[in-house]
Amino acid sequence: MIELKNLTKKFGDFTAVDHVSFDVKKSEVFGLLGPNGAGKTTIIRMLSTLTRPTEGTATIGGCDIVKHDGRVRQLIGLVSEKMIMYDRLTAKENLMFFGKLYNIPKNTLNQRIGELLELVQLSKWKDSKVGTFSTGMRQRMNVIRALLNMPKVLFLDEPTLGLDPHSTVEVREFIKKINKENKTTIILTTHMMNEADLLCDRIGIIDQGKIATLDTSSNLKKLISGNNTTILKLELPNVTKKMIGALEELKCVKSVVQENDSHIKIHATGDEAFDKIIDVIRAEKAKISSIENLQPTLEDVFLHITGREVRDKADNKIVPSHGPGSRHFSPKRRVR
Repeated sequence: MIELKNLTKKFGDFTAVDHVSFDVKKSEVFGLLGPNGAGKTTIIRMLSTLTRPTEGTATIGGCDIVKHDGRVRQLIGLVSEKMIMYDRLTAKENLMFFGKLYNIPKNTLNQRIGELLELVQLSKWKDSKVGTFSTGMRQRMNVIRALLNMPKVLFLDEPTLGLDPHSTVEVREFIKKINKENKTTIILTTHMMNEADLLCDRIGIIDQGKIATLDTSSNLKKLISGNNTTILKLELPNVTKKMIGALEELKCVKSVVQENDSHIKIHATGDEAFDKIIDVIRAEKAKISSIENLQPTLEDVFLHITGREVRDKADNKIVPSHGPGSRHFSPKRRVR
């Protein structure tokens, strides 16, 4: 359904997406996992024809995103990280407005709006203003807005960003429902590892504009479990910088993450890694309260591949202000 070949996007000297190639099967939920600024949103913007690639090609349903951009727009729906709704319009009025942009006949549009509101259990609020909706209700509205043209491909760019836990669960369940019932092909971008794990058939980990690895979640985790890697979580009364430094100097240790004053998480490789780590802690005269040997998660896979946590990159990555990977916060404009 989707095919990328060496897709590249540059902003001046900054390369946001660097010769990315992958394909997405029909009815697949494909995840692009990575920190803010890694290039996820830029890939979505190119595939949805909002910006043109600097190099490379991509097709959706066999249509080139540059040569046949009009046809591509008929095939896709886009849910960006920003909610596109008018607070002073009702749920039905919002959907009527966006539906008319697709030139959907009125009778057909009315029927579709009724079906979509029923799909997300918002029918009884169809005549209520969107401005009165909870965040979860608004995001469900944001998603069905992108389904008005019955797209074969749906792009979800950080669909649960900023939502509370309850709303996050609601949106994730709805994504599963769309994929299962409508057979919609979905590309989901996220920097939330558990979200990708729950929703995606395959996952591409993107870092610094490149696909670092791509496979199913279970196979990605095997990269660690089958690579003689140890993941330890230790509880200590007092974790010192000196101790962390001594652990990091061990050749077998890949990373040490201090989670709080008394807990550290260590990634290490090799048959003797466990003994060496314990020897260092004993040499620092620290008492170990507990040790857990953890099963690998996608967060661990990311750390194993990139050498850092996804949150580190998300917090510290600096991109040009004009690049789509950057975050802009401006005052919300009210509908007059």
